[in-house]
Amino acid sequence: MSLSTPSASLPPVLAGPILRRLDSQRLVIWLVGSTALSLDLLLEPEGVAPQRLTLDSKHCRIVPIGQHAFIHLIDVELASPLPRDTLIHYDLLTTSDTGQEQRIADWAPHLLHVGQSRPNLVLASRADNLMFGSCRKPHHPARDGLAQADTVLSEHIHQADARPALLMLCGDQVYADDVAGPMLAAIHALIERLGLFGEYLDGVVVSDSESLYRHPASYYRRADLLPAFKSNEALRERFFGGVEKPIFTTANAHNHLVTLAEVLAMYLLVWSPTAWQIIPEPKAPELEPQHQQRWQREASALEGFRQDLPQAARLLAHVQTLMIFDDHDITDDWNLSAKWESTAYGHPFSRRIVGNALVAYMLCQGWGNRPEVFAAVLDTTTAWTSKTDGQHRLDHQTQDDLIKQLLAFQQWDYVLRTDPAIIVLDTRTRRWHSRRLPSRPSGLMDWESLTELQHELLDEKAAIIVSPTPMFGVKLIEVIQRICTYAGFALTVDAENWMAHRGAANTMLNIFRHSRTPGNYVILSGDVHYSFAYDVQVRHSKQVPHIWQITSSGIKNEFPPELLNWLDRLNRWLYSPRSPLNWFTQRRDLSISPRLPNQRQQGERVWNGSGIGQIWLDEQGRPDRILHHNANKKPPTEFLPPDQEENE
Repeated sequence: MSLSTPSASLPPVLAGPILRRLDSQRLVIWLVGSTALSLDLLLEPEGVAPQRLTLDSKHCRIVPIGQHAFIHLIDVELASPLPRDTLIHYDLLTTSDTGQEQRIADWAPHLLHVGQSRPNLVLASRADNLMFGSCRKPHHPARDGLAQADTVLSEHIHQADARPALLMLCGDQVYADDVAGPMLAAIHALIERLGLFGEYLDGVVVSDSESLYRHPASYYRRADLLPAFKSNEALRERFFGGVEKPIFTTANAHNHLVTLAEVLAMYLLVWSPTAWQIIPEPKAPELEPQHQQRWQREASALEGFRQDLPQAARLLAHVQTLMIFDDHDITDDWNLSAKWESTAYGHPFSRRIVGNALVAYMLCQGWGNRPEVFAAVLDTTTAWTSKTDGQHRLDHQTQDDLIKQLLAFQQWDYVLRTDPAIIVLDTRTRRWHSRRLPSRPSGLMDWESLTELQHELLDEKAAIIVSPTPMFGVKLIEVIQRICTYAGFALTVDAENWMAHRGAANTMLNIFRHSRTPGNYVILSGDVHYSFAYDVQVRHSKQVPHIWQITSSGIKNEFPPELLNWLDRLNRWLYSPRSPLNWFTQRRDLSISPRLPNQRQQGERVWNGSGIGQIWLDEQGRPDRILHHNANKKPPTEFLPPDQEENE
């Protein structure tokens, strides 16, 4: 691989700024520069004198990830609180080598709305207007829901009281395990352009990252990188099998990202149009005929993604954005079962694949949710990436030590003490294993983490729970998953739902019944590639809690439409609210009433289409209105409460 381009020919900022966790006295911002930048933050609330802050090492931690790529983790505590429910204009100023000051309008004009000279943000006093969604796959042919969210925001860009309090990304912000060939070529071009650090590899036929990128199997045939030993068969199936799963996902892992540089480059390319502008147009390597045809299909879909990307980046620069992982951020079916974990973490190559994706998630997503818990991990990371060998490769042992540290890390979840409180769950790394049958899907949270959740809920009047996987999903699909699990095909159908594990399901229902937990819950979810809203009540409780399960998925992904139509229709027949079949499931303790989409044509309970969800809450934390903004530019779909459905 040739030497990377000198930083002088690169723009100062490669990605961002992305507004992360915001409060009146604390601003957390993420960006990536082509060099270690000297930054000043300018803040000007409407009607208030501007203030300028120099972002020294106390306020900005810089993590080198390449010769010309530096992640800037900005965490500013303010001496005087900023006003709430007011437009706050902001700017990030850099100084060039010639001493010239550059503003966001100079190095990222695509982040500005029409008539703006700089971006703005709003610190909402209540969390009563939220946007949310999940599953953004760049090479899916649908339009990008983040671009549609930006269009919605642009209509209220000057109205502080109409702006969403935050954007919640509920999982699968990137697809590290399902990468288009043209995207992989762009990733490799960006690695070369920025000199992203390489690494040594173990347990595979190539010895380092550079050999991986050059290998003929690097595109669509990464399973061939594993030595042909019988002991690798389970590993090959889990990471590179590309098993066709037509009901629940279309995962194809043949281009699964492997190195840290590949995953970091992916983040830059899904969040920033600038990353695409500094590399040549991706060209196909020598491919077999079937792979050539696939390349062309993927290239066409990626072109649409690139056209929408400036709007997506503009949204992230204007709205507080919080995130949590699901499986595709790391790998499909991540930690599905105890057997999955023993297979994946028992082999050096698969452990490195998972570990690299987790390091990248920590740097690009996890840190911004809860910066204070990552100090020790960042110390290790910065010491590791600040010192490489003569080939710009990362130290092998330090990398393994960092991965081990992150695999044991237990603070990915977080709480926002807003009104109402927002509790974001980690449903991936603290699972309730089946000791008797290790191949059975684990509960999404173990008893200890569920106990901690109950503690966070005590004495709250209302709460918003973010669970990447719906707590209350489409019953027929959950039954199919259960049947396939008993038949030994849990991996084939992504058999992960809250009701699949008796212990986790019962504990969660008991939390809802607790006399000191909230009376009103809103559960925001994604994962499933379709959208729906349920009104839920838990029976046999002294106080009957009101629960609203609201799912918006995907941002740029959709369920096979004909298949979903049949599943939805069968589900209505077999599991209506009065169906006796419910008594043979966990739903015997629940009363579930679906809210119907106003654009339904044949009684559909679910809505299939890429986009972004939005919910407004009343003073008691109950849904006032639930919309799905369709990425195809059609009018938004509204999920109607039962009384409105009857009046249609």
